[in-house]
Amino acid sequence: MAASIVSVHPRTLRIYEEEGLICPARTPTNIRLYSENDVRRVTWIRHLTQNLGVNLAGVRILFELEERLGTRILERLYTEAETDRDASRVAAGERAAAASAAKS
Repeated sequence: MAASIVSVHPRTLRIYEEEGLICPARTPTNIRLYSENDVRRVTWIRHLTQNLGVNLAGVRILFELEERLGTRILERLYTEAETDRDASRVAAGERAAAASAAKS
């Protein structure tokens, strides 16, 4: 169920757990119970590994920094990345418009 919520294979969740990146609670029958924080972490892990090329060791360090500093480093990085992406789109649009105007 949790794997489908965050669109990852169940084995991927187990790998993240083995690496210490998430720590789901367990029922008496040993079923994993993922908290909202676990789901948030999986979302960040996927973003960092797939979009930014960070490996799992790097993800662990970022999570540890975030916990030690008590700040939302990952949200700041995401916001900065979004801002950079938006600026790139605007610049590309301006270049296209300038090139189109130059042809006219």
